[in-house]
Amino acid sequence: MCSRYSRIERIKNNYSFKDKVSLAMRVLLSRLCYPSARLIRRGFVIRGREMVDLGTNLTTGYNCRLEAFLTGSDAKKKIVFGNNVQLNDNVHISSLKSVILGNDVLVASHCYISDNSHGFYNGNEEDTSPLIKPVKRPYMVSPVCIGDNVWIGEGVIIMPGVTVGNGAVIGAHSVVKNSIPDNCIAVGAPAKIIKKWDSLTERWIKVE
Repeated sequence: MCSRYSRIERIKNNYSFKDKVSLAMRVLLSRLCYPSARLIRRGFVIRGREMVDLGTNLTTGYNCRLEAFLTGSDAKKKIVFGNNVQLNDNVHISSLKSVILGNDVLVASHCYISDNSHGFYNGNEEDTSPLIKPVKRPYMVSPVCIGDNVWIGEGVIIMPGVTVGNGAVIGAHSVVKNSIPDNCIAVGAPAKIIKKWDSLTERWIKVE
């Protein structure tokens, strides 16, 4: 029989000597290339750097990719991080208008966050014909906002127009198409709210 969950408050990385040397070099390079960041690991790609605000103390895993695209003459900040954001391996963020991550956001590996998509598919007069090549279809664009203290699980996709409220948790491999309120847990494809935080009892309460 499997045992019950146990609680661990802190973990310590068990780096080898080689790992420590490599990590020290990455910290040094991060300070030189991205002075406001804490640690940028190898494979980091940033397109449209002038339109990206890395905030302070950003940490990334390997092979993260940030893309901010110029649309006309609009060169404002399109990807904006708060303080102490952590992206794990292979996180991809794409923005034509606005993707904002608040303070102390933790994003697991293999996540995709985007404020844009090729084509319109809403069942109205704006719909895009399937005869048009996907790469030629007009972009559907709507801002994405992720609040403070949000935990985004492994393999999550956050779609255009979504707001994720403060303190929310998004379960692994969820596809978030609709906004999630503060202090809720959402899972699934499409993601649905399954629990809410009760501040009186200080418990996560199931949503029927």
